[in-house]
Amino acid sequence: MVERPHDPLAYTQGLELDGEKLYESTGLPNQSTLREVDPVTGAVKRSVQLAESQFGEGITVVDDHIIQLTWQNGVALVYRLPDLVQTGTFAYGGEGWGLCDDGSRLVMSDGSDQLFFRDRQTFEVLGSVPVRDANGPVTALNELECVDGLVYANVYQTDTIVRIHPSSGAVTAVIDASSIHPTGGDVGVMNGIAYDADADTFLLTGKNWPTLFEVRFIPRS
Repeated sequence: MVERPHDPLAYTQGLELDGEKLYESTGLPNQSTLREVDPVTGAVKRSVQLAESQFGEGITVVDDHIIQLTWQNGVALVYRLPDLVQTGTFAYGGEGWGLCDDGSRLVMSDGSDQLFFRDRQTFEVLGSVPVRDANGPVTALNELECVDGLVYANVYQTDTIVRIHPSSGAVTAVIDASSIHPTGGDVGVMNGIAYDADADTFLLTGKNWPTLFEVRFIPRS
């Protein structure tokens, strides 16, 4: 495990690694941003402020653009890479929580036990699947990361990440990340997961965490 600095003022809502560039979405009224962050030092390299009424949520990179959800505003913001100039929007019903791109479609969460599949170009809903483990529905699905045909989801208000098979909605693994949760100060819940394909590691952080962790998920024997 490698520990890196992270802005403790960042109310992290989404995290996305695109090559060597790390993007982060932050929330809260009048404080929501989309930012490019140095993945090693944690320094904010550039930042775009959302409108006062918009509450930033999950993000994902789609080709040469990045899409940022908003919580209860019903709008996804589309930015051009690499300069983060906003070029458009998508409208949607319900709440926006997490978002990832599996290469053929977008996967979105809204805080329920459902994953929604959307068109990468039009944001049209293509379908949905309920998420279940051995005990039943898994609710509060939050920030998402698509990796090798599977979906990793932070479970809100916990230090748990679940790995989901998107065809069936079955939880195929549970990651307990409680050992890295910072203590003291104003740290909030875990919320931020990005995959580094070159290193085969995950970057994890949370709301107002002072640290970004690079970890590898190892199955228990």
